[in-house]
Amino acid sequence: MSFTAQDVKALREKTGCGMMDCKKALTEANGDMDAAIDFLREQGLAKQAKKASRIAAEGIAFALTNDTNTAGVVIEVNSETDFVAKNVDFQNFVKTCALTVIENAPADVEALKACTASGTDMTVEALLQEKVLTIGENLQIRRFERFDSACVGYVHAGGKIGVMVTFDTDVDTASDAFVACGKDVAMQIAALNTPYLNKESVPADVLEHEKKIMREQLINEGKPEAIIEKILGGKVAKYYKENCLVDQEFVKNNDVNIKQYVDSVAKELGGNITITGFVRYEKGEGIEKRQDDFAAEVASMVK
Repeated sequence: MSFTAQDVKALREKTGCGMMDCKKALTEANGDMDAAIDFLREQGLAKQAKKASRIAAEGIAFALTNDTNTAGVVIEVNSETDFVAKNVDFQNFVKTCALTVIENAPADVEALKACTASGTDMTVEALLQEKVLTIGENLQIRRFERFDSACVGYVHAGGKIGVMVTFDTDVDTASDAFVACGKDVAMQIAALNTPYLNKESVPADVLEHEKKIMREQLINEGKPEAIIEKILGGKVAKYYKENCLVDQEFVKNNDVNIKQYVDSVAKELGGNITITGFVRYEKGEGIEKRQDDFAAEVASMVK
């Protein structure tokens, strides 16, 4: 019995197993769907498929660069519990995924899974399934972003937050001074969750919305119409200072903003350093965590 690509897709949707495993199962079962499901169960992969339905909102947000800080990645890999996030085997898997992204530059998570995992002869997807079985939880590679420029990464609180900052610079990106500067900037982003790089990156609709709120506040405060626009200018400047990275006060030295701090480091190194962007991942952000209702669970058991 033959099978089609649609059959492979259907088997994957039913079991949650990898595409290649589903194809192999259908080959072994001569295209019989039920027999293919049994094959996957016999191989222990159905165990992995059951776990795939469980919510994974813990895990690690991780940032990694190459030795010269000229390429990097920020990545999030989720687990079901924070306990597993502290597991060395899981942490090594996340690092392997990050190295694979740097080495292969995959376009997305699915492309990453198809890559041969760094330092192994297995695909990332096969390695992921192996970790699910050995660790015993649903694990998901959620997202990543790769950079091909001067960059410095920072991981906060053992993987709660991962930050990557990119730069345009002519200084030695492998120098301790450059890395220390980049880490300072990344730590600021991690701590303050800065939304924008500079004034130019604030969307026009966002700025107009903020100005509308500011104007209404001034009207409600009874400010004369003649001076509202003047006051509004000061409020907008304050908004930029609070929400744009380069204009923010440097947390380690409130006498300067981030741009002034970076410029001072560049001057010491005899070159130029400009922040061009950043990405901040916080583990589990946007994932609806399961809320266990223990009272209802006990009540159902009593019934």
